[in-house]
Amino acid sequence: MRLRLTPREDGFYDLFADSANNIVTGAQLLVELISDGTDREAIAEKMRACEHAGDECTHAIMHRLNESFITPFDREDIYDLASRLDDVMDYMEEAAELVVLYKIQTLPPDVVRQVEILERAAELTAEAMPRLKAMRELNEYWIEINRLENQGDRIYRKLLAHLFGGDYEPLEVMKLKEVIDRLEDAADAFEQVANTIETIAVKES
Repeated sequence: MRLRLTPREDGFYDLFADSANNIVTGAQLLVELISDGTDREAIAEKMRACEHAGDECTHAIMHRLNESFITPFDREDIYDLASRLDDVMDYMEEAAELVVLYKIQTLPPDVVRQVEILERAAELTAEAMPRLKAMRELNEYWIEINRLENQGDRIYRKLLAHLFGGDYEPLEVMKLKEVIDRLEDAADAFEQVANTIETIAVKES
């Protein structure tokens, strides 16, 4: 561990934790959205509020970054981590919005598995944030996120095969594909968050 002779601006850790916890809320809303018998428009509205809260977290991190002379780790890594977390929330909110805008009544069963992976990835990411300050016990986090992302890839390919298998009308295929694409983007963004944290941990070790 490198010896630091100067004080650091540690408020970033709380802001990253806030961002990650907000993503957990977004993932839980996504689970509600795809459940049967729910008010999807009301849930989508909550998702929009969640996405705005995520934007506020990101802006707060960027503002602190611009105002701080000394940072807990590389400035570019702070920027990257904040941006990756923001991407996750954006993709999840966009998927929810598309379900409502396209008036999709029934989603393929494997979409549930996609969302379950996002919910688990959100939980793991939020759990990892308090460990970021000490840079300890993080390797299991990024290994598990990568495993989940690989699982998500398999589910995504299976969903595509199902969509193009002839059971759906072409217009429905287009609508559903946009939704599962955004969910896959969110899974990829979680992996980018994990990769960024791995990069930070390696630099700080």
